[in-house]
Amino acid sequence: QVQLVESGGGLVQAGGSVRLSCTASGRTFSTYAMAWFRQAPGKERREFVASIRRTGDTNYADSVKGRFTISRDNAKNTVYLQMNSLKPEDTAVYDCAASTYWIVGSMSDQNKYNYWGQGTQVTVSS
Repeated sequence: QVQLVESGGGLVQAGGSVRLSCTASGRTFSTYAMAWFRQAPGKERREFVASIRRTGDTNYADSVKGRFTISRDNAKNTVYLQMNSLKPEDTAVYDCAASTYWIVGSMSDQNKYNYWGQGTQVTVSS
């Protein structure tokens, strides 16, 4: 069983920055694929934001490319999402996800992740 605890959300002005953290339990964090998804107000489905494999390979949604950076610190069992140049449309609950299996193909399919955090709210004011 893997537990994921997110932190770092809050209220920020447009153009500002926020760093989200997600700390995982377990001794084999370095082998997990990790990702961030988000669910905006009024939207029924989560949207893929970014992912990072155990190899360090990263993938981003087009809407955040060049503004967001995902990274991991295996010594701290933590994955980060650095969010810069924030826009009001980035307002959402951000969820951290982990896959303890090697993901074949696309990293953006939420069904490929078997553990989720509780979510952290990010609100960007205009």
